[in-house]
Order: sequence, then C-alpha cells, then structure tokens
Amino acid sequence: MIEKRVATAAEALADVKNGSTVLVGGFGQIGHPMALIDGLIEQGAKDLVVVCNNAGVGRSGLPRLMYLGRVRKIVCSYPRTAAVFSELYAAGKLELEIVPQGTLVERIRAAGAGIGGFFTRTGAGTLLAGGKETREIDGLPYVFEKPLKGDVALVEAWEADRWGNLTYRGSGANFNPVMATGAVVTIAQAQRVVELGDIAPERVTTPSIFVNRVVAVPYEYPYPAIEY
Repeated sequence: MIEKRVATAAEALADVKNGSTVLVGGFGQIGHPMALIDGLIEQGAKDLVVVCNNAGVGRSGLPRLMYLGRVRKIVCSYPRTAAVFSELYAAGKLELEIVPQGTLVERIRAAGAGIGGFFTRTGAGTLLAGGKETREIDGLPYVFEKPLKGDVALVEAWEADRWGNLTYRGSGANFNPVMATGAVVTIAQAQRVVELGDIAPERVTTPSIFVNRVVAVPYEYPYPAIEY
C-alpha cells in the first residue's frame, strides 16, 4: 500500500543533509511552508542553499533559518523582503544569486522535466548574463540558463491524500507546484489530508509521482512574531 503520510515535520525532514539545495514554495508568506521550515530549523541541517521567490517576511520561517546561520546561499528574485537578509548580506555572511522570476520558474521546471537548459532574452546584455553562454537568435541576444534542481523541496498544499496527490487554494498555487517537480525529494505540508479518492482527478495540481512525504498542518498553525 502506498502511504506517504508521516506524523510530524521532524520525521519528514529527518534525512535532510548538510549542504542540501532546498526549494521553498510560496510568494511572500502566501503558500510558504512555515511548519516545514520550523521543522528544518529544529532538525539542524546547515550550509544550505535555499531557492525561493523571496527571502521571507518578518523574522520567522526563512528569515529565522538565515539568522541562525543555517543558510550559505540564497537563490531568489526578491531578497530584500526580509531585513535579516540585508543584515547578513551586508556583513558578508550570506551569498546571493539573483534570478529573474520567470527565469527562476523555468529553471526549476527544466530540472523537473529533464531539460538540459534553455535560451531566454531575460537578462541578456546585463550583469545577470555574466559568465553564461550567449547566442544571437533571429537578430536578438539570448542567454543560456541551466536547470535548477533541488535535493529537497518544501511546499504547502491545501489538500493531500495518502498517495501524495496535492491541490492548492487561491494564490497558494504560486511557486509550490513547480517547486514540487524540481527536487529529488518533495515534502508537502497540507492543510487538509483527505481519503484516497476524495480528490477528483481533474482537481489534482501536483500528481503523487512528484511527492515523497505529506505532513498534516492545519490552517491554524501558529505563526508567532519572533524577536531576536
């Protein structure tokens, strides 16, 4: 019997290794897998490369992970959404790779689809193209972007079943679906865990083939204001 439900975030994250590349879903804090990030903090993995749309908001979740010195590098489009990032980056304690938002999504999608890379006009002729292959196509400059694959993806879903089929609700369907496809191991926190068959096939956004573990995290999960 296929059973991907695990009891706790600690169990789901137990084998995350130091130095892992971690894809984190969400846009701002919408669809951000806060419970899994808290679990990763407790688990203790360090020297992480975090790939996300932004650097989190406030001082809980991803900013706290950075503050505790667990993150070596962040790959994102909008890093200055958290003061913690600015403080650490200014102090030389955090590496940064800026990737335009559409390029970020496509690099992750390429990893999940087994595509060796792609050419895009975004970033061509700018500092973002430094050190990358460029090519002229139909008289226009393009830059080659490589796939961006994670060791682990942390995503938040609205519903999940024991096989790992996922649905998303509203704007929670932002970066989560693509992040789920781009990692070796995908761990989902779901606000509702339902019985097999309760999710109609046409409602499944992330098929179970992409998901390894599911943790039930109700909507009421506490998001404390952390000061440090």
